[in-house]
Amino acid sequence: MRAILLGLACAAGLILILDGLRRRPPGPAPSGRTRWAWTSADRTRLLAAVTGGLAAAVLTRWPVAALLTAAGVWTLPRVLGPDRDHRRSLARIEAIATWAELLRDTLSSAAGLEQAITVTAPVTPLPIRAQVQRLADAVRTGARLSDALRAFADELADPTADLVVRALQQAAGYHGGQLTESLTSLAATAREQAQIRMRVATTRATTRTAARVITGTCVVMVAGLILLNRGFLAPYSTVTGQMVLLLVGGIFAGGFWWLARASRIPQPPRILSGASPDRTST
Repeated sequence: MRAILLGLACAAGLILILDGLRRRPPGPAPSGRTRWAWTSADRTRLLAAVTGGLAAAVLTRWPVAALLTAAGVWTLPRVLGPDRDHRRSLARIEAIATWAELLRDTLSSAAGLEQAITVTAPVTPLPIRAQVQRLADAVRTGARLSDALRAFADELADPTADLVVRALQQAAGYHGGQLTESLTSLAATAREQAQIRMRVATTRATTRTAARVITGTCVVMVAGLILLNRGFLAPYSTVTGQMVLLLVGGIFAGGFWWLARASRIPQPPRILSGASPDRTST
């Protein structure tokens, strides 16, 4: 029993360490970016992982089984569940396109750029409304428009938003004559990007479905062997068997990681990342 408890403690520690390393941003965090914090869903997943590990320990008396079960309960819902990141990214792109059109329509009524930003803030689509309202607040409090726009781009951290911010920065400097045409073109480009990402996501959904089928088959097979044919699994009760089980679990973990990576849509590089807020292209 002591070995099982130690195995569970190692499982919980490894889960927290790996999740922390995966979420750590490379280098200093950009200004305006919110740091990750524990949510109720994360705490629920951690409780489910510990409970699953304890259940596996009671059923099998194998420390490695407890470790693998806890790690699987912690990671698999995120790997095999709905791609919420893609949905948020798609909604953000659509919202940026709509905001660009709102700015264009407001500017066409002879309003200045700062006034257009403050007027459109309350009616901006929800995925970016909070960021646009902070941008409008910064403009109202007298911040330099180029600095406020750069902070806005860093907060969104979206390549499509970078395109709109670059056009607004140029308009705030000395290239504002064609801003309405630029915003029209950028809105159309953003919607085209959203459509392309949707088509790619539809294609990659088959990979996620395959991962779910493989995972479900493995879980059902292992559960069936544990409940119906314990004698077949008797060799895993030895130290050597536990090492083999750990190796097999590592191979499966690598396979699931590859499937999850293959099903994700990579984000294009940002054009404003690392640039000076005052720099404008001529």
